[in-house]
Amino acid sequence: MATANLQTVVPAISSGTPGPLGAIHLPRLWEKLSLAAAGYLPHDYDECGAGFDQMTLDGLNLDKQKTLDFVRSKKPTYMAFEAWVVAQNGGKIDAAVIEKHNAAIRGYHHSDELAGKMRAASGITNAAIKDAVTLNAIEDLDEIHRQLNA
Repeated sequence: MATANLQTVVPAISSGTPGPLGAIHLPRLWEKLSLAAAGYLPHDYDECGAGFDQMTLDGLNLDKQKTLDFVRSKKPTYMAFEAWVVAQNGGKIDAAVIEKHNAAIRGYHHSDELAGKMRAASGITNAAIKDAVTLNAIEDLDEIHRQLNA
């Protein structure tokens, strides 16, 4: 198997992607925390920011510092991370809690100004696209493209 010479890795998992638990953004949060713990998260990406990351922590009843400490110290697989998330909730997370969290993530839209700038930068011509999940994903893909073609 070839070994990559990594400097930084742009998170490529969309905020709209769920793991087996069903919570969207949780796989991306794990990816960002894992990349940061290994020193590979690009400097302009928040390890655990105030947007979808905090919404996920709040929605799934997770303490930010405990979550950071767990990933930094244990370097869990994604499934081990999901198991830890469930354990933090007493061993069960109700489907209604997951759906409320998912609806909040799906329903978040950037301001018209920011969405307009992001659409223009990415070449998105459909002005109706302003949800943060889609715009953030395209922004990440654009950054991956820039890195691959630098």
